[in-house]
Amino acid sequence: MKKLLILSAISAVAVGFLASCSSKVSTALTTDSTATMLAKNKATALASEYAMAKKDADGAYKDCTADFVDYGNGEGKVMKNLDSLKASFKDFVAAFPDLKMDDVKAYADSNSVVVTAVWSGTFTKEFMKIAPTKKMYKAPDADIFTFNKDGKITSHRSIQSEATYFAQLGITPPKKK
Repeated sequence: MKKLLILSAISAVAVGFLASCSSKVSTALTTDSTATMLAKNKATALASEYAMAKKDADGAYKDCTADFVDYGNGEGKVMKNLDSLKASFKDFVAAFPDLKMDDVKAYADSNSVVVTAVWSGTFTKEFMKIAPTKKMYKAPDADIFTFNKDGKITSHRSIQSEATYFAQLGITPPKKK
């Protein structure tokens, strides 16, 4: 009987130990996979931003889903067509050929990544039927990327007001329709 009690106690301790090890491994794997996902999403968002700084429209949008949505800063129209976004971006970089990004930082949490940077450029060619002013803008911005479970970008938002750019470029903002 004594041997049976000792054997039962040892079995209970062993089961408890194995169960606690198993849950620690499971928790560690979950934490590790979350950290890996966050790092991957952060790298993807940064790659998109650096592609924009290099004026590479295809690279900027290569990790977007087919149903990607660009909300901009909420002042303009929502854009959902990747080809239209690429064309608009190409027009923008043609108007601001010295487009530059500095002081880049990225923050990731859950399914979102925020990239902050200071963008600058000189308005040298017509853009959206606005004559160039040859003036430079320099403004901080934050781009907010949302990701799906496969690590693809599903949406983008920015926070900088168009008024900031217009004021620095000496442009009267277009009338809202």
